[in-house]
Amino acid sequence: MLTIDSQVHAYERDHLGRPWVGTLAGPPEVTGDDMVAAMDAVGVDGALLVSPYSMYRYDASYALAVGAAHPGRFGLIKPVDPTDPGVTDTIADWAALDGTVAIRVMMAHGVSVDPNGRGIKCVLQAAARHALPVNLLCWGHTDQAAILARAHPNTMLVIDHLGLNQPFVPPAPAEPFADLTQVLALAEHQNIVIKISGACTLSHEPYPYNDLWDPLRRIFDAFGLDRCLWGTDWTRAVNLLTYAQGVEPFRLTDCLSEDERAALMGRTLQRVYSWSPS
Repeated sequence: MLTIDSQVHAYERDHLGRPWVGTLAGPPEVTGDDMVAAMDAVGVDGALLVSPYSMYRYDASYALAVGAAHPGRFGLIKPVDPTDPGVTDTIADWAALDGTVAIRVMMAHGVSVDPNGRGIKCVLQAAARHALPVNLLCWGHTDQAAILARAHPNTMLVIDHLGLNQPFVPPAPAEPFADLTQVLALAEHQNIVIKISGACTLSHEPYPYNDLWDPLRRIFDAFGLDRCLWGTDWTRAVNLLTYAQGVEPFRLTDCLSEDERAALMGRTLQRVYSWSPS
């Protein structure tokens, strides 16, 4: 069974050559080498490396450097700016690079929350032309995600982090699954898949986070395991759990059959992103 993490981040220390725009709540750096070492330690075969918006905004140069240094281990994802007049060229250029698998739109950070905006339409149309899924960070905006899915049926939309607001530091939200009904409603759109990424950060129980399985089963039943992708959201989760603690609950639980586990932890991702580690 291939194990592929649907979202990780890597970043250098802040320096003049590649300065941070903001910060993440985490270590001073988690390099590509560090990320590979963490994956190797628990037998994760590959991961989707998302250039961290909080630090680098739309500059994905470090993600590209990590991909080049570790060929075959990472599929690369870049945030794009729908307000940029040149965004369609940016997407075309990104699609032409080795190892790139998707783009990302940061709706939860105030980017393109208007589903009728010209910029977001251009992004979704260009993504479809280049066969790139669009990752949507859209907690609090699932109604807009539904409108986008309906208007762009040929574009694959990937809902980040269960579509739910997730913490950077303890504790978990008092009602972490309060918006689950709105998330489940997205399942009617066949061009939407959902990342089960960062789920462990929503638990009110210690490892192995057994209180997660009832709400997760509702998601699995609504979307089907052929539209669910496991992931850790490392390094955003670093202050809440170890990397191994984001992996092992899904490997060890008896709440998943072996076939469900294989789909959730790699097989579905390979199909959605047309990518496998090598």
